[in-house]
Amino acid sequence: MRPGRAGALPAAIGALCRALPPGSRPAPETFRLAKFNRPEASLQIWRLLYSLLKQIHDRGWTEPDTIGTQIRFVKSVLRYHGYGRPEFYQLPSDGSQGSRELLLAFSWLLNRINLLEQLLTANRVKIGDEASVCTCEDNLSNSWKHRTEIALEPPLKREVDVRYLQWLNGRLRFQWRSLHVDRQEQCKLLHKIHSYTSGCHMDQTIGHFSVTETDLIRQPDSYKQLLQLLESETSRLEAFLEWKRLEPVYWHWMETVLDTLAEDANTFKSEDVCKEKNTLPNANLCCHSASNIIGEIDKLTKDLVSLHDGLHELVTCKKSAWYEKVKSRERTLPDEREFCAAVRTITEAVKLKLSDLKYHCAHKKNGMHGPYRLVFKDKRSASKTGFLSSVSKEPITNVVNATEVISKLQMEEATLKRELKRLQEECRHKLDEIAEGLVGVICIPPIKR
Repeated sequence: MRPGRAGALPAAIGALCRALPPGSRPAPETFRLAKFNRPEASLQIWRLLYSLLKQIHDRGWTEPDTIGTQIRFVKSVLRYHGYGRPEFYQLPSDGSQGSRELLLAFSWLLNRINLLEQLLTANRVKIGDEASVCTCEDNLSNSWKHRTEIALEPPLKREVDVRYLQWLNGRLRFQWRSLHVDRQEQCKLLHKIHSYTSGCHMDQTIGHFSVTETDLIRQPDSYKQLLQLLESETSRLEAFLEWKRLEPVYWHWMETVLDTLAEDANTFKSEDVCKEKNTLPNANLCCHSASNIIGEIDKLTKDLVSLHDGLHELVTCKKSAWYEKVKSRERTLPDEREFCAAVRTITEAVKLKLSDLKYHCAHKKNGMHGPYRLVFKDKRSASKTGFLSSVSKEPITNVVNATEVISKLQMEEATLKRELKRLQEECRHKLDEIAEGLVGVICIPPIKR
């Protein structure tokens, strides 16, 4: 690294640490220790990754009792995002080593999932009432396929009781209903606040107070805490701007980390080669006589011949079994007419789906995604009952009516229900085929609720 960049490196790492949430800021010295794979930095980086990822995925975090739980959570989240370095997943569960691997994983998260941006969004001080809306038509199947292609740790093969799965399904349904009831209650309370404070806001495009603003009116002393939160967020944003200016310095430094990793790997290989060379003289001291060597060669030759004969017999058996399978498969294949009819049916179905996809792409609109400010409009002040305005853009230019969002979500719900019904029919047909092959078994369908 050049001297100028080396001088700017402490400022870059310091800005990175200050841009992180207050409870998750490591010491800048931790990064230097992790470059040289010092074990005293491992636990600190494990806890750092746990706290940051917990805030993104669970919107808050509570530190568990054991470090093993934290490590399992971090590994599962990185596997979810597609991190494919096997050395990371082979790190011990006690957090005793692997600080350089953890530094690589942390830097990968910075670049791949925009870690700092997500943390700033998750910890943003919310003055207005917001709702998260997502109508994006993302190709989830491709993203999940990309993630599942990376087989990092083979799962444990064990049987799962169907009753346990039914219990989990029932518990999930109960929690979903409880969440739905809570959201309905929250919407009722928001409607009361927005309607009672209508016309009190200085901004006429909004016209009413939010929950935070109403709480400030009821408890004026709480403005000090809100002011501290805003000042903390401002300092993090300033640190983030400084980090974006010095970010290239950090990535040049990470190249030196990779060089150090490669040098250590070459050192270990050279040490192994030296050990092998040192063992050769000891082996020469125990060399056999010429007659013993000739006898061992004859023995090895006999073993190779017997092994060759065994492999030849095994290949012959495999070929005969394969030919039998091919003949039985040919007997079960349909005739030419049935095959042509099946091909025509599949071709027509593919053409129909392709035409629907082309029409859908031609009429595709940009979906909404992210938090939106909730603004209540009654019938006297607007022609519609309410609208959502994006918190990231001007509220006047980016206004979405709530009824449009509801109709869009209802259309998506109907599409998902049709897909669910189709998959249920396919599963029912497969179960019927399996049940026909069972002898002496009576299959009772589940009770319809």
